[in-house]
Amino acid sequence: VQLQASGGGMVQAGGSLRLSCATSGFSLDDFAIGWFRQAPGKEREFVSGISWSGFINDYADSVKGRFTISSDSAKNTVTLQMNNLKPEDTAVYYCAATPAITISRNEYTYRYWGRGTLVTVSS
Repeated sequence: VQLQASGGGMVQAGGSLRLSCATSGFSLDDFAIGWFRQAPGKEREFVSGISWSGFINDYADSVKGRFTISSDSAKNTVTLQMNNLKPEDTAVYYCAATPAITISRNEYTYRYWGRGTLVTVSS
């Protein structure tokens, strides 16, 4: 099982980035995927998640209305579209998988993690 996050970079406040989580070794039909982030000096926090069916999603209040999560089971990819980025969105973003039907905001329920991708938003 492997996950690889990509798409990070540097952008000015108000800009957009599109993160992708490429998965292999399992089917998105059997796993829920979560995006987490960790800013310097802070704990890792839940950002967004999508259920195995792709029909249920969840967002942290801090990103609701600005971020959109989607999945493509045919391509085994989960995407996080991030719009209207703010400096406080600066963090390393990780995608993770849990063999569960429902989404969890608890990072400890996720079994598999990919390497993170750095997002830097300048003011």
